[in-house]
Amino acid sequence: MTKREIVRAVYAGEKPPYVPWSFSFTAEARTKLVKHYGTENLDAVLDNHLLALGDSIGFFEDVGNDRVRDVFGVVWDRSQDKDIGIVEHTVLPEPTLAGYRFPNPADDRFFTDIPDKLGKHGDCFRVFPIGFSLYERAWTMRGMQDLMMDFLDHPGFVHELLHAITDYNIAQIQKALAFEIDAVHFGDDWGQQSGLQMGPDLWHEFIYPELKRMYGVVRNAGRYVSIHSCGDVDELFDDLIGIGVNCFNPFQPEVMDVKTLIPRYRGRLAFHGGLSTQKTLPYGAVEDVRRESRTLIRLGQDGGYIFAPAHAVEGDVPLENMLAFIEEAMSQSEFVKLGIAQPVAGDYRLADTAKSRR
Repeated sequence: MTKREIVRAVYAGEKPPYVPWSFSFTAEARTKLVKHYGTENLDAVLDNHLLALGDSIGFFEDVGNDRVRDVFGVVWDRSQDKDIGIVEHTVLPEPTLAGYRFPNPADDRFFTDIPDKLGKHGDCFRVFPIGFSLYERAWTMRGMQDLMMDFLDHPGFVHELLHAITDYNIAQIQKALAFEIDAVHFGDDWGQQSGLQMGPDLWHEFIYPELKRMYGVVRNAGRYVSIHSCGDVDELFDDLIGIGVNCFNPFQPEVMDVKTLIPRYRGRLAFHGGLSTQKTLPYGAVEDVRRESRTLIRLGQDGGYIFAPAHAVEGDVPLENMLAFIEEAMSQSEFVKLGIAQPVAGDYRLADTAKSRR
């Protein structure tokens, strides 16, 4: 099976030949790996099963002094966070869209890398990402505190803003669907360490109807829907499945019972993530990382799971811990090639057997 076929099987809840993986790293963490492997081409080293296409956010303009401006006009300070940044200047100082003009969702810059990437990595599962796809886009434009107040004080404006963002995203999705993509991935953080940022009632009133519209366009085109939301949001899983979601990321073990959720939702919802980026990776020993990785891989052997850290790996993670989970993932395909069973958590005898047959 190709990597693309394996991920499709996982989405369907079928038993794959091994658990697929897809890793991402912040700039600081990536620098460590580049130095270790001696190449900038980490794609060739990591053998990820998911292929990200296009530009997920639209950070196209460098305005100097560690600042960038996204296509919506929001200015971000990257003096500390080099990957995304912190909103420094919003574009909607008042609760109105009067005078604001949305950018062009079909801007060629969102799509320029797609043909080349498909040519080089055609065996991967192809994903077109839309970052800050709804609620996050709204608060970056308006400011989080102001948007939270708007939910109560200016609900009509919030509906108008979210509807306009959804229209923008749908136009971008429709152009992306012209390419041979498998899924559209929507990034939109709703959760915190305990529950939803805006609470379930406001989520269902404002967020849910627009998600249903966006996801419906993708599913009606015969493609998959993958979503990202940090935080404790598993109370939404059944609602999300009902409007077409196939895969959930980042699957944080600090706020979710990953051991229970993978088998419970297998065949209805796949998960991508699960390896602790808050505790195990930055603070654990190498053997802690290996143990947790093996547990997750064992849970995913019957399908419904893509192995990965719960988020992009940060620069505070030791190189040895990064290499540990990378090696655990890659050892699976070696076992498949050797025609023997996969290792499970705590079982080192199979690994010794594999080495002796090389």
